[in-house]
Amino acid sequence: MKQTKFSEQCGMLLYLGRWLILSAVVGVLAGVASSALLVSLDWATNTRTAHPWLLWLLPIAGLAVGLIYHHFGKSVEGGNNLLIDEIHDPQRIVPKRMVPLILLGTIVTHLFGGSAGREGTALQMGGGLADVVTRICKLDKEDRRILLMAGISAGFASVFGTPLAGAVFGLEVLAIGRLRYDAIFPCFIAAIVADQLPGLLGVHHTHYAIPFVPHISFLVLGATIVAGIAFGLVGMFFATGTHALSAVLKRWIRYAPMRPFVGGVVVALAATLLATDKYLGLGIPTIIDAFSQPLPAYDFFGKMLFTIVTLASGFKGGEVTPLFYIGATLGNALSYVLALPLPVLAGLGFVAVFAGAANTPIASTIMAIELFGPEIGSLAAVACIVSYLFSGHSGIYRAQRVGEGKFLHLPEGMVFPGSGLWRKRTAKKSPEKNVVETENTDH
Repeated sequence: MKQTKFSEQCGMLLYLGRWLILSAVVGVLAGVASSALLVSLDWATNTRTAHPWLLWLLPIAGLAVGLIYHHFGKSVEGGNNLLIDEIHDPQRIVPKRMVPLILLGTIVTHLFGGSAGREGTALQMGGGLADVVTRICKLDKEDRRILLMAGISAGFASVFGTPLAGAVFGLEVLAIGRLRYDAIFPCFIAAIVADQLPGLLGVHHTHYAIPFVPHISFLVLGATIVAGIAFGLVGMFFATGTHALSAVLKRWIRYAPMRPFVGGVVVALAATLLATDKYLGLGIPTIIDAFSQPLPAYDFFGKMLFTIVTLASGFKGGEVTPLFYIGATLGNALSYVLALPLPVLAGLGFVAVFAGAANTPIASTIMAIELFGPEIGSLAAVACIVSYLFSGHSGIYRAQRVGEGKFLHLPEGMVFPGSGLWRKRTAKKSPEKNVVETENTDH
């Protein structure tokens, strides 16, 4: 018995050494890629701000990106969903072109004024680079699945400066209601290593300040729950709205490159008619303002509409930073009616709308602690969990499986697809233990 235990620990040392090296390599690659992304987006944002006329070239830019993906990027057009599908059921190596194409597409989106984020790009670069490592090292399917998860964690951690949240995100995002523990060590190592790279390369993340968090009371807890419900419903609306508009555009506009052209026209016209650029790009200045001063109560809705049109029409980028914007400004608006300080509600909205839309309440809670400090941890947990529950089984990632339904009466083999509507699906066993994978039988 003692020899067996000793052998197990020796085997664990080999396991740790192997995955420490592999995960660190993925972390370095993802961290460097995210640093390049952050620098590029700063340049694109500053250039667009200095030259507002670039907005009128957004339709042409969208057409150009659409043509590039139509002719050279069909195999990687699935983006984050492609990575999640490969983790659930490894089939083929992710094409190397994913990394340069998503980086170029995201820079173009921000240079010409599209409303999008950056996490989607970081996740795809992290996952794509991780798969380069799996190809070089000739890893089997199980090890490849783990390294892809580590790549996702590394990309998230390095682009936001939240290593712990990034690690948990890679474990939590795959299936609603279930965490994956087989990749826990690689995900944490990759995320921690990747998070160090931007700082070492002179790239810094935005800091947000919440000067005071009230002690928990029945009034404070009640206000947090009410806010969480609002955050979850808005997260659900964002996810379902994006998927629904995407489906409509695919039916109406058969030629794929024309969809971002049309979306670019709509965004450019809307920004011009409203005489504002606050809903374009990442929107970091508005997010910062949401923590310190009252903003128009409709700002969250404006950003949501601009982002839905941008992403649904086919522009590249991500959903998470716009969700931070939507959540922070919604929390700002709720401060007019709820008994919580404005900065606290902005911070809760920042993470909780994301928690609901991505179905990642644990990662979102940890992110709140990493960004705003441990004092907000309890309130953030309540807001994120309530948001997660009230967002239903919709989500921004179509490839998410249902690991454990949010409601006890969720029938087996029935899930909410991205549109948020019940659809009949044919269930089949996933390689992942106890997780039902589904095939859509609708047309």
